[in-house]
Amino acid sequence: MPLETPSWWYGKRASFAKVALAKVMPALLSPVAALYGRGTASRLAQDPEYRSRLPVICIGNFTSGGGGKTPTAIALAGLLKSMGKTPAFLTRGYGGSAKDVVQVAGHDASEVGDEALLLAETAPTFVSADRAAGAKAIEQTGADVIVMDDGFQNPGLAKDLSLIVVDAVSGLGNGKVIPSGPLRAPLAAQMPRADALLVIGEGKKGDALIKRFEAAGKPALRAKITPNCDPRWLTVLPAVGFAGIARPSKFFATLKSNGARLVASYGFGDHHRFTEKEARRLLNEAEAKKAMLVTTEKDWARLTEDDDDEEESAVAELKKRSRPFPIIVNFDDEDAVKALLEETLEKASSKK
Repeated sequence: MPLETPSWWYGKRASFAKVALAKVMPALLSPVAALYGRGTASRLAQDPEYRSRLPVICIGNFTSGGGGKTPTAIALAGLLKSMGKTPAFLTRGYGGSAKDVVQVAGHDASEVGDEALLLAETAPTFVSADRAAGAKAIEQTGADVIVMDDGFQNPGLAKDLSLIVVDAVSGLGNGKVIPSGPLRAPLAAQMPRADALLVIGEGKKGDALIKRFEAAGKPALRAKITPNCDPRWLTVLPAVGFAGIARPSKFFATLKSNGARLVASYGFGDHHRFTEKEARRLLNEAEAKKAMLVTTEKDWARLTEDDDDEEESAVAELKKRSRPFPIIVNFDDEDAVKALLEETLEKASSKK
């Protein structure tokens, strides 16, 4: 079951108790973090098990959860299409029950995960925990480039470009390895495998990483997350926001910055499966406050719908009565991103 992000990973305006916790917990967990970091670093150092005949562009991060990988993958696929390419997505399908390679078509989040449903709206999407098997399946289609959502630390498939996505507000948190902090492995072990950096949003937590990439001669790009709709509908009624993502506070801040009058906000763990009790509570809250329910696209995709012959559940009602707030990644320098993609595709072609 997905857990909420520990408070000591990203400390900000915390109470005295949380400040104390942020100092004590990382130290207590450091032996476990050392083992976890060594394991991930070992996987990173392995030679890839398979190299696809198609170029592979991996959208990854140094930390656990969040950052904006999926919207970045969608934005890059859009650019690739504008360049005359035919991309296909490859994702693990986190939270889904699918065991084999599955092409997303008519599935729900319980089968393929919420991210896969969003990706499939843009390009053919394949779910596979075995990245090599997923790449081989894509090779049998008309796609000419693979965009992999996550999997940077996975050695199953060779990458032609590993683009690391970092949130400008949260950065790398306390800079420690799981469970002491959000890093999946020590930064020194991850940097050599990263080809480029994308810092998303307004904030300074990514500045040090930008300097580190530039010092290594690697591209460091910036982008913003903006509404993929006219946000004025957020101002019509008070809003009850809810989100089951790595950092719900980031979503609530986005709603407020776009004019939402949040009268209540409910955060849950990443990829959270809403229960009947939770759904009913949200519905009752909105009704009592005469407010609309607003959530993320990922959460809305994860809410299940009932069969026609069943009595409507609270979760299904929540899906009907809530509205997702769509967002999109906009690159500050789109030409630079295109140039990076063109260089990657050219180099990949010369290796085949």
